[in-house]
Amino acid sequence: MAAFKEAREAEIHVLMVAFSAQGHINPMLRLGNRLTSKGLHVTLATTDVGRNRMLKSNPSTTTASNDTNIRLEFFSDGLSDDFDRWNHIDHFLDSIGKFGPTNLSKLINDLSGDGHRPKFSCIISNPFVPWVVDVAAQHKIPCALLWIQPSALYALYYRFFHHLNSFPTQSDPNPTVYLPGLPPLQTADLPTFVLPSNTITGFPKLLSELFKSHMKKFKWILGNSFYELEKEVVDSMAQLCPIRPVGPLVPSTLVGLSEGQGGDNDIGVDMWKPEEKCIEWLDRRSVSSVIYVSFGSVTVLSEKQMENIAMALKNSDRPFLWVLKSKDNAVPVGLPAGFLEETEDRGLVVSWCTQTKVLAHPAVACFMSHCGWNSTLETIAAGVPMIACPQWTDQPSNAKLIVDVFEMGVRVEPDPDGMVSKEEVERCIVEITKGPKSEEMKRKGVQWKEAAKNAVAEHGSSDQNIQIFVDEIVGMHSLAPSMAPHSMTMTTSEESPMLEGAKG
Repeated sequence: MAAFKEAREAEIHVLMVAFSAQGHINPMLRLGNRLTSKGLHVTLATTDVGRNRMLKSNPSTTTASNDTNIRLEFFSDGLSDDFDRWNHIDHFLDSIGKFGPTNLSKLINDLSGDGHRPKFSCIISNPFVPWVVDVAAQHKIPCALLWIQPSALYALYYRFFHHLNSFPTQSDPNPTVYLPGLPPLQTADLPTFVLPSNTITGFPKLLSELFKSHMKKFKWILGNSFYELEKEVVDSMAQLCPIRPVGPLVPSTLVGLSEGQGGDNDIGVDMWKPEEKCIEWLDRRSVSSVIYVSFGSVTVLSEKQMENIAMALKNSDRPFLWVLKSKDNAVPVGLPAGFLEETEDRGLVVSWCTQTKVLAHPAVACFMSHCGWNSTLETIAAGVPMIACPQWTDQPSNAKLIVDVFEMGVRVEPDPDGMVSKEEVERCIVEITKGPKSEEMKRKGVQWKEAAKNAVAEHGSSDQNIQIFVDEIVGMHSLAPSMAPHSMTMTTSEESPMLEGAKG
């Protein structure tokens, strides 16, 4: 409480800078919510394209509420609003790396130099904008990194880019990789960015710069995980480059945060409008009966892959909720002819949903997922067994953790062409719902659910790590030159919105 009082009196302000993607922004916001509950003031900055997506899906993002809200600010990535960033990802990453530092620096000057707000006491960046640490240094502001993938990936990338272990090469593409704190890893268990077959250059380049050049410049490395979940891996990095778990950074409803910990309202953004009928539909289903299927906001399945999943769901004779993101909420193309009509009595296909509400619903039996880390953490916090269908980046490694470390799921086995057959999906559905290990996977899910809740509870491992971080910021602030007082009463505008805690 002493740190809270001192932070409020000094009005210590933290700036968070996130890559403009929903899966990057939301962990930042939830950490920001925890920091505001401990007395700090928080601003989150992302690129202009993020503002446009937020306002399109939720115009009320521009409304203000109480002084615990996180202020939103935006800067340009150097590209026009209508530029197709995901289909030209390498060009996009080059542009934000070129124009982002100058535009972010100007934003910091604008926010710090108006005579009403203090200079930021800390900046928190995320891995895909590594240049932020250099901007922070220019402004003489200490910088933290929020690692938004599992601690296992942090350790793996660190060892890969520092050549501390053997990894696949062109001459040896399929070695077994041995890393401290993890089971032996095959090529299919590794993130795609470390494989010789990877064709995307922008993200590996960013990660290389982060681990080789920028990592040593950060004062803190925070992780969106919790110690009990990845104890061996976290301990293995203690002497190399320590990571401090502060998660799971998921909606408070999943982990039962108290009001004093920022749990009075969920906080987050949905860049696509969810269909609210999902929960009403689930309410009419039996307990632990529904197969929930979603591959996130980026993955696009081939028509053949969609057909295989559809036929497996049809043959399962179980209720299913399938999220298929489509343009303008239209019915997605690629589903087999007649599929929607033939399964309408037990299936629901929607363009988007509020995933945390779905996972928390008692009707859900399992989650067929691409294994993005945010989705994985939400599933762990909900205690729901998983069918792992990884696609790219960290997802293969996350799938390995889900099956062989967390022991709460099964993994599909694609054919040599990367296609998952109808029979393979059917096998996984049977195995996770009524196979010999199904009850054990459910039990593990419940155990991890309780462990996640305990980690973020008052005096839990993650709560203590956040408190240590806050105490260190407060201590550094007290040694800094005095800052001009300011008022947190701000006029809300489209240029400077506030994010309501209740929006999730």
